[in-house]
Amino acid sequence: MSKPSVAEVRAGGQPEGIKERVNEEHWAGRLYMRDISPYVSTFFVRLGVPPNPITYLMMVCGVLAGVVLAFGGLWSALLSALLVQVYLLLDCSDGEVARFTGRTSVTGVYLDRIGHYLSEVALLIGLGVRAQGEFAAGTWVVAGMAAALGAALIKAETDNVVVARAKAGLGERVSDEALRPRSAGLNLARTVASALRFHRIIQAVELSLLVVVAAVVDAVRGDLLATQVLTVACVAVAALQTVLHLVSILASNRLR
Repeated sequence: MSKPSVAEVRAGGQPEGIKERVNEEHWAGRLYMRDISPYVSTFFVRLGVPPNPITYLMMVCGVLAGVVLAFGGLWSALLSALLVQVYLLLDCSDGEVARFTGRTSVTGVYLDRIGHYLSEVALLIGLGVRAQGEFAAGTWVVAGMAAALGAALIKAETDNVVVARAKAGLGERVSDEALRPRSAGLNLARTVASALRFHRIIQAVELSLLVVVAAVVDAVRGDLLATQVLTVACVAVAALQTVLHLVSILASNRLR
């Protein structure tokens, strides 16, 4: 079918339950992006664009958002946030095109994960350079890199559950029950942390919006205090979440 309708691409690219995926679907996807993405996916399908080039374009937008952010000023923050929205749109679209055209692949899943790593790392490093106020080595740049390292480690902790289970000959899927820590106290702490959702401060969509808020405050104040406070918060959350996530995994049945 060379010219499928948007409704047909939506039906084939967004199977039932896709918005309800607890650990896979971003809130912005459920709220509005999955309503927009089928139009873009239909455009790619009609052009005959395979899913992987869309994923590469997603990576470019994510990394470019971090580069633009580093330049400072309100307009760079707004442009960075817009690029992150395009990144999210393409993140939805590549999977929809893959499912509709029957071209899902392990390579596509791998590239998608790498794209998430690169984008969040780039955004946090860009935040550090922005907080520094110049393109030069300094404490704030190091802070941004530290936050980026923490964000990458958190993703690696999650992804390596699948790697460890595969190497041990276990199934890839983990039940909801296995995600909960065996200790009642740790399970309560995990529930509270999940409810507070403080970890989202270092994720691309949320961080890009917080950067815009900080940029507005900085513009009013005439300094970089708000951006620097946000950078400190990102370092603290990345460090804390790296430890908490590791403890949560080891204290659960995910590796059993």
